[in-house]
Amino acid sequence: MNHPRAQILRACLLAALCLLPSLAQAQWTTTQVSAPRLQYRTFASTAAAATVSFHIYTPPAYDLQPQQRFPVLYWLHGSGSATAGIAPMTSWFANAMAQGLLPPMLVVFPNGMPFGMYCDSANGSTPIETVLITELIPHVDSTFRTIPSRRGRILEGFSMGGYGTGRLGLQYSELFSGISMLAAGPMQLDFPNAPPDAAVPPDRRTMIFADVWNNDPSLMIAANPSTLASVHASTLTTNDPLIRVAVGGADSVLPPVIDFHNHLSSLNIAHTFTIAPGVGHQTIALLSALGPSNWSFYHDALSARCDSLDFNADTLFPDDADLLDFLTVLAGGNCSPGNTCSDIDFNNDGLFPDDNDLIAFLTVLAGGPC
Repeated sequence: MNHPRAQILRACLLAALCLLPSLAQAQWTTTQVSAPRLQYRTFASTAAAATVSFHIYTPPAYDLQPQQRFPVLYWLHGSGSATAGIAPMTSWFANAMAQGLLPPMLVVFPNGMPFGMYCDSANGSTPIETVLITELIPHVDSTFRTIPSRRGRILEGFSMGGYGTGRLGLQYSELFSGISMLAAGPMQLDFPNAPPDAAVPPDRRTMIFADVWNNDPSLMIAANPSTLASVHASTLTTNDPLIRVAVGGADSVLPPVIDFHNHLSSLNIAHTFTIAPGVGHQTIALLSALGPSNWSFYHDALSARCDSLDFNADTLFPDDADLLDFLTVLAGGNCSPGNTCSDIDFNNDGLFPDDNDLIAFLTVLAGGPC
């Protein structure tokens, strides 16, 4: 093994082995994306046993109103790249806020891996679901001035991100007031068999099937949003998040998305469903095609819901007991068990509780809308 060629091969092998830890680390930490008011952040993840990165956009109002708390939109990216869509989506949301189409909010771009499917992998190597739900969301709430309750969170994504939004939103509906699945895919239960014009080719699907679900069809089916809708139907009815499903009429994922819509309807899970004529598998084109209803979704999702007025958790709301609870908190008392003080922010201005919230509460108590 002293031959020069053998020595070169051995040196190359040692170099490759030395690179393995950094490659493993790189999947959890992406490159930094530059855009106005976009920050690159990291945190130490226990679940991943690694440093995990994410990007977050803060609107100008975040600096101008230092006492106010803001809602958060979690945007889940599609397959192929964890960062390619961050800059254009930051611009899309920032422009909408500047025009008054969208209320000021933080936008978080998690690292879902290029082909992670927003699942905990079967072999435990990439616990993406656990990192996002149990670590990233609490980290954002503790680091930024958020509205730290379901009333202040929206989950949205496109393509693989739409699939991930369905997976996580339907499972953890207690965390989100809005769930927006855009051109979600792959939604079919037979994952390896994709449409001929699918964006992800067959060999890549074979790799994903092995990496995420260990080639086990039962694990893949259990992770599918249709399965999760069936499992969590009663909880979804109780939590009543605002759910929208949208897809382009010229998109290859259209047939299974229609099947998913029909499945939600069969379970009596309230949602809106929109097919945008002539739109292919394109994020901005689909959002643009939704027109004014696109912006209404975010406003409606962040509006106060009547069930948030049930402070004493007796399922009667709103009633005089809830009013007494509210006045106690307004006077400096503690929130009732099961309710966070941020649930009292009825006018969604991030200031709670204050006199404007009391006016909003009394309006509902007198028979007005939530």
